[in-house]
Amino acid sequence: MRKVCVVVTARPSYSRIKSALTAIRDSADLELHLLIGASALLTRFGDTKEHIRKDGFSIEAEVHFILEGETPTTAAKSTGLGIIELATLFSNLQPDVVVSVADRFETIATAIAASYTNIPVAHVQGGEVTGSIDEKVRHAVTKLADLHLVSNQSAADRVIKMGEEPKTVHVTGCPSIDLAAEIAKSPKLDFNPFEKYGGVGADFDLDSPYVIVMQHPITTEYGQAQKQITVTLEAVSELGIPTLWFWPNVDPGSDEAAKAIRLFRENNPDQDFIRFFRSMSPEDFLRVLINSKGIIGNSSVAIRESSFLGVPAVNIGSRQHGRERGPNVIDVPHDKNRILAAIQKQFATGSITGVPIYGDGRAGHRIAHVLADAELAIEKTITY
Repeated sequence: MRKVCVVVTARPSYSRIKSALTAIRDSADLELHLLIGASALLTRFGDTKEHIRKDGFSIEAEVHFILEGETPTTAAKSTGLGIIELATLFSNLQPDVVVSVADRFETIATAIAASYTNIPVAHVQGGEVTGSIDEKVRHAVTKLADLHLVSNQSAADRVIKMGEEPKTVHVTGCPSIDLAAEIAKSPKLDFNPFEKYGGVGADFDLDSPYVIVMQHPITTEYGQAQKQITVTLEAVSELGIPTLWFWPNVDPGSDEAAKAIRLFRENNPDQDFIRFFRSMSPEDFLRVLINSKGIIGNSSVAIRESSFLGVPAVNIGSRQHGRERGPNVIDVPHDKNRILAAIQKQFATGSITGVPIYGDGRAGHRIAHVLADAELAIEKTITY
């Protein structure tokens, strides 16, 4: 039986790999070993660890390697700590393959630690273009990986052009689309987010139209997050539509983004249309998303899951530059008037026909099948 070690290090990483975790766990040919680390262990970025446990997954180990401060320097240092801590775990566990997800600094730490301990790396979501440092990390992990589990054919073509062997590249689709496909079968909002997740801010009727905001700091635009988030807050405030606003992730600049939100709340104590949340389980978030008027910000959810579900999206700034997108997305700069105009234009159309750019809802099973069958031997002898 092949030992598969999957490393989940952040809130979005779990939704990006959950269906594959289930398929790996249920496979007669695979043995799942799940490691949880980095911001997935920090409650101020959500309850990712608890969501994982509630979903029935056993956690092999927890690994702490986030230096607080959310600056470019702490991100670099956290990457180094991740390499150190993960290398120890991989050495002790000796898995047959390590699975690394997407394009975060924790992802490259995972790939480096596994590579230097001579453990094959399987990379999920390689070959995509996203702009910013994320794209550099994604392509670097591709070169460290031995097996490539990509979302679509264009990503596969790009990985092959980077010099990877075609036989190691498999178009599986993205596991996050698997969750979206399941929610699309029964999209009714069957829970009260305020009662289930708390949050802070306004309380309003979700039977009325509402929007979602998820906006993260941009690593290569460090120092501008507070201003950028404030512009979006001003646009949403002028719009006056009930809003579910989700906390930014752990990238450099998240303290600035959080400061913008806190200042807005302090300066607008009587605002009665925005509710702020740390996180939700992947399925609950998608259910809230599909029942909304649309999503605003710069999260890849607007590009990936929302394209599949046909949820209108206003993408702000450069964070998703170059990523393939569907007709649900309109792009705008950090400008209040442009954001307002885009919201009014895009959300007036209602639902949009979804497109399967990043998968068809069967990625998890494909990934498990590839992990069970692929050749994973790597050269153990180094010749100088």
